[in-house]
Amino acid sequence: MKAMIFAAGLGTRLRPLTDDRPKALVEIEGRTLLEIALARVRDLGIREVVINAHHFADKLVEYLAAHDNFGLRIDVSREEVLLDTGGGLKKAAHFFLADARATKGDEPILVHNVDVLSTIDLTRMAEEHAANRALATLAVQDRKTSRYLLFDENMRLCGRRIGDDSTAEIVRRSDRVIPLAFSGIHIVSPRLLTKLTEEGVFSIIASYLRLAQAEETIAGFRADGYYWRDLGRPNDLKQAAKDMKEQRPARA
Repeated sequence: MKAMIFAAGLGTRLRPLTDDRPKALVEIEGRTLLEIALARVRDLGIREVVINAHHFADKLVEYLAAHDNFGLRIDVSREEVLLDTGGGLKKAAHFFLADARATKGDEPILVHNVDVLSTIDLTRMAEEHAANRALATLAVQDRKTSRYLLFDENMRLCGRRIGDDSTAEIVRRSDRVIPLAFSGIHIVSPRLLTKLTEEGVFSIIASYLRLAQAEETIAGFRADGYYWRDLGRPNDLKQAAKDMKEQRPARA
């Protein structure tokens, strides 16, 4: 397995901490968000990683060099314009597809937001992804959010809903839909990269919905029992630091 870490965002919700650094270099208990994410990747046995960068990209590159890439092979995908999650993944596709073509393999790719802390069992998630022969598998939870993804009884993506009261966007008919919150962690097949027909700036969720409508397997992995925290605001960092001291995240 290989990995991509999304780290290109401006980190506006984390200001003033991101006024002079990328959000990936914001710290919790003396460790940067990027170091924490790379530790998760390394614990899975992954050794090849792509990180996208935009805001203070040079500082991110310098930081990696100063730490000898944490013992990993790391490529940085620079974005002159923020491409969002779909555009960012598509721009980095050549890092993954060259090896996939050479080996004629379907080695999955872990995609992980840098500003997410969790204990989600990524090994089990990868096993389910393989068993389902999914194009993509999304870690989802039953929690409050402003944007829900909708799944059928077989945990196949069938739509989305913004908030609790808005009309759902259904792309695949289902007698029953389960609204769940996306965690910012997914595992994708290299086959997905060849199916991203959108151009420029676009969300990967929009691509997932289009592909689900075309009867591709976009699966959900229930991650309800695991610790998870978005690190988008200073208060989230403080709570995460407290959680880490109390050893709530078993591994981070």
